[in-house]
Amino acid sequence: MHEQTHVTETGQDLYPADRLHIARAAAARAGLDALLISPGADLRYLTGYDAKPLERLTCLVLPLDGDPFLLVPALEVPAAQASPAGGLGIEITGWNETDDPYAVIAARLPSSVAHVGVDNHMWAEKTTAFHAVLQGARQELAGSVLSGLRMRKTPQEAAALRRAGEAIDRVHARMGEWLRAGRTEREVGRDIAAAITAEGHVRVDFVIVGSGPNSASPHHELSDRVIRPGDPVVVDIGGTTQDGYCSDSTRVYALGEPPEDFRRLHDVLLRAQRAQTDAVRPGITAEQLDAIGRDIITDAGYGEHFIHRTGHGIGLESHEEPYIVSGNQLPLEPGMAFSVEPGIYLPDRYGARIEDIVICTQDGGDRLNRTGRDLVVLP
Repeated sequence: MHEQTHVTETGQDLYPADRLHIARAAAARAGLDALLISPGADLRYLTGYDAKPLERLTCLVLPLDGDPFLLVPALEVPAAQASPAGGLGIEITGWNETDDPYAVIAARLPSSVAHVGVDNHMWAEKTTAFHAVLQGARQELAGSVLSGLRMRKTPQEAAALRRAGEAIDRVHARMGEWLRAGRTEREVGRDIAAAITAEGHVRVDFVIVGSGPNSASPHHELSDRVIRPGDPVVVDIGGTTQDGYCSDSTRVYALGEPPEDFRRLHDVLLRAQRAQTDAVRPGITAEQLDAIGRDIITDAGYGEHFIHRTGHGIGLESHEEPYIVSGNQLPLEPGMAFSVEPGIYLPDRYGARIEDIVICTQDGGDRLNRTGRDLVVLP
């Protein structure tokens, strides 16, 4: 395999060829004979190829013995070659409509293959087909190998996440253009979605606009509720940039002066979120970081209303490892990127959530979202 790399328009090497060697070495340590990677974040991580998830098989085959190759439907060969995968020096081969792609892969793998790692998001019909052609080979999730690599971002990946954070910050900075009493959540959400792409994303991943009592639903869907004066509004938005890396940030707004008890709730939440972001450093465990904010919220009497984990990893997916949650004893390491987003939700009344993306560094944590975290009162 030739040592080539793909350089993005930003000049950053996000898809180095040695990533395939590193993944193969990790697979060997895990006792796997091969990795079988279908379209999704793992394939993008390893090759830069953002393949379409089709009923036709696309699969990166990374054997312990032998060279890797990318098998794609014949009609997708030009797209695969034009992607960063085309610059990695690996074989890209197409299969025809009358071929059995699973048999093609089985024939090229050593007969000694007994333990394979399949992509976590591979469709069940495809894992079943591999099971049939690789008779006797045990299947395991490839995420057991790849998640450990993906959660530790390189400086180039951290820079891509920083650009994504800056792009979503620009959208939050414009919220006063759209968020007004008398408009529906859906109308506001439509404007926000347009701004997400206008400000540097190629795809809108989600838009949450939860107003009034809807702010107490963490994953509220846009509705036709008319936003009223005094309403608290939770705005949680994110997208994917041209680099393939994601943004995610939540801020809380109010349309005019909110109830005083909501201000008190937000003040508690802000204190908890600041304490958590300030506490990020190598060695602290995910569950210890979760507990810092949870204890502050509990001591203020809102503990039962913090109903989700503190955060999730982010990178090529909006949600990936590491997860900042009780029970996860994983120590944080430099390069790990994740959200810090405690929330307080009072059913049928209102709720609030503040979210920043943070990267653990050698010295602490680098908060990528720089818009103010105070409650923003709009006229």
